[in-house]
Amino acid sequence: MNNVVRPARQRLGRTSIHQRQASLISAAASLFAAIGFRGTTTKPITLAAGVSETLLFKHFPTKHALYSVLLSEKTHYSGLQESLEEAAAKREDKRLFMLLANYRIRKGADPILFRLLLFSALESHAMSDMFFQQQYRIFHDRLSGYIRQRIDEGAYRLVDPVLAARAFFGIIVHHRLLHDILGLPMHLSHETAVEEYASLFLNGLIPQ
Repeated sequence: MNNVVRPARQRLGRTSIHQRQASLISAAASLFAAIGFRGTTTKPITLAAGVSETLLFKHFPTKHALYSVLLSEKTHYSGLQESLEEAAAKREDKRLFMLLANYRIRKGADPILFRLLLFSALESHAMSDMFFQQQYRIFHDRLSGYIRQRIDEGAYRLVDPVLAARAFFGIIVHHRLLHDILGLPMHLSHETAVEEYASLFLNGLIPQ
């Protein structure tokens, strides 16, 4: 009998730990996005999560550790990376640009991540660098590499690949700033906006 009961208790314990960690991450994300990393202390995080500060530090020794795990928890890139690799291999230019734009510009996109980006950039170089490395660098480098490849193949006109990649992601960031932060109503659907942005940008790359 003991052999049957013990694993069930162990599963319950693991589930409880996971739930507490998830609650802490969720509470921290909301507070970091609302008042920034520096403005958020551990006490309101624990109050929002319904746990003690001792328990918080048991799971996350520092706020930096909590922030790092928070970013990792919100990163779901595996499917997107596979789709990007497929589009790149087939030279499906428009699809590749639309995949990148759609990840950020879509109905129901998480506004917390964008707010974290703004706060991290304003508050702390270290936090900004962490955010950029985990949230943008992987796709920025992939896009600039692809643009360079297409230039070498003669499909795109001669431009600086790094600046071109920055320009494309700048479009996406500006879109989210207008609609997610400033609250400007969208006059097009998310899908149409993504297609328009991809088409406009590609028209500037393809030789006339």
